[in-house]
Amino acid sequence: MAYAYKDDKNAEEPQPVDIRIILTSQNVKALEKVCEKLIHGAREEHLAVKGLIHMPTKVLCITTRKTPCGEGSKTWDHFQSNSLHDTTIPPPNQLV
Repeated sequence: MAYAYKDDKNAEEPQPVDIRIILTSQNVKALEKVCEKLIHGAREEHLAVKGLIHMPTKVLCITTRKTPCGEGSKTWDHFQSNSLHDTTIPPPNQLV
């Protein structure tokens, strides 16, 4: 009968994983608060954390017809929303 033995010499150690978190919100204060809690929790667990990267504010443009029926001259309304803020928590360069 053949027995299967695990060879400890060939056992692989688990490799560390880089995690990048991208957060999007319309409320900047809430976004900053969540990022602060994530970084504080990671540092309590002795994980290597890099700082925040603030992405440019996205502009949401919506173009609609002024008349709902579609008759008359073709006039358009343009609406903009500057309320999509992105923040990235990148992985560290050196892992612990």
